[in-house]
Amino acid sequence: MFGVLATLTGVAAAHLVAALTVPAASPVLVVGSTVIDLTPTPVKEWAIRSFGTADKPILIGSVMLGVLVLAAIAGIVAARRITAGLLMIVGLAMLAGVLALLRPSAGPLDLLPSLVAALVGAVALWWLHRLEESAPGAGVEGAAGPTRRGVLLAAGGLAAAAAVLGSAGRFISAYRLKGTDIDLPTATGTTPPLPDGLDGKIKGISPFRTPTADFYRVDTRLSLPIVDAETWSLTIDGDVDQEVTLTLADLYELEVIERDITLTCVSNDVGGPYVGAARWLGVRLTDVLDLAGIDNTSADQILSTDVDGMTISTPLATATDGRDAMIVFGMNGEPLPRENGFPVRMVVPGLYGFVSACKWITKMTLTTYDDQQAYWTERDWATEAPIKISSRIDTPKPLSDSSPGRIAIGGVAWAQGVGIKGVEVRIDGGPWQPATLGPDAGDDYWRQWFLEWDAAPGQHFLACRATNNDGDVQTPVRATPFPEGSTGIQEIAVNVG
Repeated sequence: MFGVLATLTGVAAAHLVAALTVPAASPVLVVGSTVIDLTPTPVKEWAIRSFGTADKPILIGSVMLGVLVLAAIAGIVAARRITAGLLMIVGLAMLAGVLALLRPSAGPLDLLPSLVAALVGAVALWWLHRLEESAPGAGVEGAAGPTRRGVLLAAGGLAAAAAVLGSAGRFISAYRLKGTDIDLPTATGTTPPLPDGLDGKIKGISPFRTPTADFYRVDTRLSLPIVDAETWSLTIDGDVDQEVTLTLADLYELEVIERDITLTCVSNDVGGPYVGAARWLGVRLTDVLDLAGIDNTSADQILSTDVDGMTISTPLATATDGRDAMIVFGMNGEPLPRENGFPVRMVVPGLYGFVSACKWITKMTLTTYDDQQAYWTERDWATEAPIKISSRIDTPKPLSDSSPGRIAIGGVAWAQGVGIKGVEVRIDGGPWQPATLGPDAGDDYWRQWFLEWDAAPGQHFLACRATNNDGDVQTPVRATPFPEGSTGIQEIAVNVG
């Protein structure tokens, strides 16, 4: 118990220090991030499919459980040889310190939380064992010193201290993550309002515009970066005519545009939730690159780097082929939330996010795939990753129960960069039936769709497929997300009666 209490106190103190300095350097988060980096791709994809957005809390909990098991062993060792137990506690903390220093953007402050964990944990363990050894019964009968009750009170005090320190760390981190209120510029020209969708007509269908709070988030981060908009900057370097560094105010001086664009994560399986549609405010990516000069570049990729060193690789030719690739600072009329990249991120329609949507971006390097590889490229994901034609059934839900009679089958379909021409529905393996499409907000935006169905009692199987504006039909061939996005037809079972 002493080893666990001492470690919990050390970790809590370290979390508080990290909250005040570098949140991502908190020891448990550092170890968790390392586990993410070392986990094979199939295991990562399994975790996302199995746990969804709960994958990160589960990982953190698993890391913490492993740490506490080792801490318990250290406590047992300390009962026999205090020096060996203390060295184990210090070693656990310093392992996290080494991992913190190996982070791409690590600095001296990244080591501080682990040093605090080592010091507090070791002192707490030594103190508890010193109290126990001097309690009556530990040595000579009736020897002077704290009572057993005093040892228990000391242990309870450490547990309370750990709770207070951990809570303070969480409070400070949450406080520092506030303050995304910045004055956004107005877009040049008039952006037509988004048409009314089918939200109020078809119960259970995805909103035509995804509410910002509900927009999906998939990334490798276990903590959100705390970025100050006042000091943030974006550097364009590499194979350019001149290196350029821009502030947020500099971006505001460029032509500001608004675009309705659907984003999709490559980890989205057929029928999955990792897709969302929003109105983005920002500047054209090409306008930013032109400031550095790329007419004579031999680069074939934009290597984007976020504030903590994460890298994303975007094909240069695709990003500059005339599509509305953007450097974004606004989302649905508000500043970007921190979860979605505050203060600035990249958005490239038609490409999966892992090759196009760098969040918390701070640098763009014009280079080649031969010279430099991004995080996902090193893990054998595709370099060219156009989004596949796909459709999803939102209502009725899989394995749901409905009453017989008229039922609306509805959902969304997307084919970014090309647009959706039609959606068809198949019921119980019968012929494909054309669905009614919702409003059109452009080729980069998804379409809602629905089909009225006279449902008879029993179990039924529903499937959907989309056709894009080029006449290409969604393939029935099943493929997993790795390495370039999933394919296949979604088919669900529902119960009527």
